[in-house]
Order: sequence, then C-alpha cells, then structure tokens
Amino acid sequence: MRTDRTFTMLKPDSVEKGHIGAILEKITASGFRIVAMKLTQMTTADAQEFYAIHNERPFFGELVEYMTRGPIVAAILEKNNAVEDFRTLIGATNPADAAEGTIRKLYAASIGENAVHGSDSDENAAIEGAFHFSGREMF
Repeated sequence: MRTDRTFTMLKPDSVEKGHIGAILEKITASGFRIVAMKLTQMTTADAQEFYAIHNERPFFGELVEYMTRGPIVAAILEKNNAVEDFRTLIGATNPADAAEGTIRKLYAASIGENAVHGSDSDENAAIEGAFHFSGREMF
C-alpha cells in the first residue's frame, strides 16, 4: 500500500512569532507523521528557484523578500491522502477566508504572511520535498 507524502514550510512569520510548536502539534494531532524536518533559511536564489512559477507575478519580489527574511521550518509529512488533507488543514491562502480551526485562521496575519506553505499536488510535493531534502534525510 502506498502512503502519500506532502511538503510543508512554516514560513518566516510563523518562526518569528514562536508558533513552530503549536503548528507542529496541530499537524501531528491531525494524523500526519513527520518523515523529514529542518530549520533552515532560504537564500534569495533558493526562494527565486522555489517560487519560479510566480516569477512573472507582481508580488514575486515581495514573496522572495518575505521568504528570505528569516528561518523557515521545512518538513515532509506522511499520511494517506496527504496533499488534500493537508491543504484542508492549512485553510485558504487568505486567513480571512480560512475555515475556523485551520492553521492559517489561527496563525496567519494576512494573505502575504500566511504562516505555512502546503504542496498543491502529489507531483509538486515530490519536487518541493526534493528541493529541501536528500533521500537520506527522510525516514
């Protein structure tokens, strides 16, 4: 039986505000197993590469600046139906539109500082996870 994996990042605002523990508790309480995790900081080149899909958008420069202003927590999570279940757990990109009890409703300040990233597909989860972790870093 295949077990699904997804990728997440606790963004700089979550780290700055001391929400790492609370967010990780919510993730594990929702049935996800952490198979890889690290505190790291993205360089400008890292952020530009990771978010290259948005490079033509007007907010790209602000996004890169935001994602490089401080450390992040990168993690690979495992659970059946991981991508879809995690997207539900984190809530809408705009915390004002996020469902009660979701990570973004609880911890995000705005659409720009929305606390957490979650992969939007199985394919992107694999790509994003490989961007931050080598195979020997996953358990």
